[in-house]
Amino acid sequence: MANKVKQIHDFGQSIWLDFIDRKIIFSGELKRLVEEDGVRGVTSNPAIFEKAISSSADYDADIAELSKEQRTNEEIFFGLAISDIKLACDILRPVYDEDVVGADGYVSLEVSPFLALDTEGTIEQARKLWKEVDKENVMIKIPGTEPGLPAIQAAIADGINVNVTLLFGLDRYEAVTEAYIAGLEQRAAAGLPVNNISSVASFFLSRIDVLVDPLLDEKGLGELKGEVAIASAKKAYEIYKRVFSSDRWNKLAELGAVPQRLLWASTSSKNPAFKDTKYVEALIGPNTVDTIPMETLEAYRDHGDPASRLEDDLEGATKILEQIKEAGIDIDAVTKQLEEEGIDKFNKPFQKLLDAIEKQKSEA
Repeated sequence: MANKVKQIHDFGQSIWLDFIDRKIIFSGELKRLVEEDGVRGVTSNPAIFEKAISSSADYDADIAELSKEQRTNEEIFFGLAISDIKLACDILRPVYDEDVVGADGYVSLEVSPFLALDTEGTIEQARKLWKEVDKENVMIKIPGTEPGLPAIQAAIADGINVNVTLLFGLDRYEAVTEAYIAGLEQRAAAGLPVNNISSVASFFLSRIDVLVDPLLDEKGLGELKGEVAIASAKKAYEIYKRVFSSDRWNKLAELGAVPQRLLWASTSSKNPAFKDTKYVEALIGPNTVDTIPMETLEAYRDHGDPASRLEDDLEGATKILEQIKEAGIDIDAVTKQLEEEGIDKFNKPFQKLLDAIEKQKSEA
């Protein structure tokens, strides 16, 4: 029987793995996931690295070695992370080589979450990480905060592949597409190539429903629980199709530029009442990416139902967002809160990780 995860690719969507550690790299598991499940990329974040480094002894020797070089704890972390990212880039390189640029085979490394509201600091670190990883198929993750927008544009203008993270709202998503296009236009105006750059915009899903669903109960709209994030994603896809078919975009496309694809993130079901593959199934559609944690990938392999559904009932999606607005739920306030909480959710494990490195240094 055909692998259900691999079948998703038949509908034009790429599945990336939202996980990385040394065990998955050195055991051959990542290579197997690429070959058997059709995994076509890898994403990481501070929480994923915190878990990987704090819960195993795999990094101890490297921490001890890097500690001898008078590096800060953050520099030690990035030394460890870059080593893993390079190895993962090599494993994914055949996928990168078989596709047109801008498709798949990418591995994402995030700038420090402490820089989420620091434009210049983000630009500086994005350039540094890009140079240190030195792999064509790495993506540098930059948060889609307001201060992140000029950093995204600058990185694209520099020729850096960018994964824009922490997107929750439609207005901000459209601003991110603007930053991407403006960055490419900057390159083109300078006579630099635009056909060798790739970017994704990571739209976070289940966290929206976690925050909105209790409000729906209060407003007597319980039947919409678990549907607002999916409706928002469908509206984001409408924006994607409009932006990347405009005359402005077509001028860049003629120079070989590829659209910045939407990537669905936070796709594991947080509510046990929902099917564990709910968000994956609802948003399969062409020219998109879904990054999923290992347990969701395994669940989908076991009982997924692959079919293209992203553009099903777009009128219904519009109606859902209208209903919650009419009920007095301020989706802009919700997405602002989610962004602030998202920064905090990455800052805390990152600080925990730096503290763990400090502890290990003192015990060495």
